[in-house]
Amino acid sequence: MLPCRYTCATFLFLLLLLSFGCGGPAEGKDDSAAALLVYNADIWAGEGLAPATALLVGADGTILDIGSDTAAWTGQLEPATRRLDAEGQFLMPGFIEGHAHFSGLGSSLRNLNFLRSRSWDEILAMVEERARETPEGVWITGRGWHQEKWDQPHDHSIGGYPIHDELSQLTPDHPVVLRHASGHALYANGKAMELAGVTRETPDPRGGRILRDELGDPIGVFEERAMDLIADAYQNFVQTMTPTERKDEWLAGIRAAQDEVLSNGITSFQDAGSTFREVEWYKELDAADSLRLNLWVMLRHGYDEMAGNMAGLPHYGNRFECSAIKSELDGALGSYGAWLLEPYFDNPGFTGQNTTLVATVDSIAQLADAHGMQLCVHAIGDRANRETLDVMARYVAPTDDKRWRIEHAQHIHPDDIPRFAELGVIASMQGIHCTSDALFAETRLGTERARSGAYPWRSLLDARAVVTNGTDAPVEDVNPIESYYATVTRKRADGKATFFPEQSMTREEALHSYTAAPAYAAFQEDVRGSLRPGLQADFVLLTNNLKECAEDQILNTEVVATYVGGKEAYRR
Repeated sequence: MLPCRYTCATFLFLLLLLSFGCGGPAEGKDDSAAALLVYNADIWAGEGLAPATALLVGADGTILDIGSDTAAWTGQLEPATRRLDAEGQFLMPGFIEGHAHFSGLGSSLRNLNFLRSRSWDEILAMVEERARETPEGVWITGRGWHQEKWDQPHDHSIGGYPIHDELSQLTPDHPVVLRHASGHALYANGKAMELAGVTRETPDPRGGRILRDELGDPIGVFEERAMDLIADAYQNFVQTMTPTERKDEWLAGIRAAQDEVLSNGITSFQDAGSTFREVEWYKELDAADSLRLNLWVMLRHGYDEMAGNMAGLPHYGNRFECSAIKSELDGALGSYGAWLLEPYFDNPGFTGQNTTLVATVDSIAQLADAHGMQLCVHAIGDRANRETLDVMARYVAPTDDKRWRIEHAQHIHPDDIPRFAELGVIASMQGIHCTSDALFAETRLGTERARSGAYPWRSLLDARAVVTNGTDAPVEDVNPIESYYATVTRKRADGKATFFPEQSMTREEALHSYTAAPAYAAFQEDVRGSLRPGLQADFVLLTNNLKECAEDQILNTEVVATYVGGKEAYRR
């Protein structure tokens, strides 16, 4: 028999192994067995919550307890309980992508992607290579170019946009459509314009512009509503595919999007615009338990298509929810589509594009109100934001809790900033847009307007507005670490610009904007967004503590593992 001191020590060691976890159980908590114990972690549970080192997860995927003293958990641990040693790594609630495009991301992963391209010549080379492996007559598609981010201007261009001639010469037998990173402009080659019936005589549609040379001939660039001319021709091609082929292609994109999103530590995704058909397909995936993350979707159609066709909405499934409607009032700042109160500083006399009539957005607001759905309106320019707030004010009473949202809210007149909190309107913003646009935003707006109202996170927070975060993927890379870095530094990752850093968020505010704030913005704060007993165990393990690491280490942070509902969905 071992001496007593060894017997006692061994007993205590075994007890610690069985009971390692956090704090005592919450008062009145069910003593159900734990499915997962995470220990030896550096946990940030949420804004204002105490730090912890361990997390206990139940069989239903919800958090049983969290803390740093685990002695009281012994009765909840079983031999089947999985133990995860976090090895001191940073653990936080899973990132919630507050505004992006899920199927669009999937499509971008399967088509040409120009987000990292730094010249028109580089884009032409990618298109030429794709053309060699694509049958004649099949469309070539891509997205992500941005002329303001190229290392050098092209020598055969108008207004910074290269003329389509080189593109058309390289692809005489393939129609080509290449969408701008913002999604508010596109390039089309000669073949695509031929199929679309676009000529010198084609007029600019309301809310859009066809860029032309000095003779009036289209150069291949279509902005805002003018994009529909090319998009309609592309859809004619898509319609030649069988319904099964179209759905299979969409499903392939969704699988790619899920892999990409989970590898970036994102456990919930707020999709900024899906069609009726996509909503039905998401329902099917949810019913088959094929969604590996939480998906919250805004329905996106014109008023006439939605009115009278809202049966079954809002829809609340297991991991899929459609409880919002999306509309828009303007375009993007980079393509001069943002609707401004005063003319562009670098385009005198032009105030942008009102892409959807205010009266139409008002009708969509009535539709959302009648069906108990959230209204989400794309508004980037200060005029578009003011008009949107005016519309919302007509349907939101001071005692309401509708949580209607303005998507992007990039440039706001200072007089309108307090109205967000007054109306309970969510500012659904994207940190990465600020630094991505930093190379041209001040040129577009002028210094004073850029300083006082462009991406004004600090001013909105100080006015007690709710501000959420995201990337608008595939407009930007879906990586939340890059957007977080932009939010707390207002610096571009390449060091080329810092955009009025006085509007930065603190580290904890930025983490909140990527977790609990978007959960609140979707009426899901009692389900996810922080690590509290009773909420879903959606969390991510990272190599760096984002709240405390050196600023120059933020962008080096990597995702170690992503857990959704207490189950591992990704591991590096």
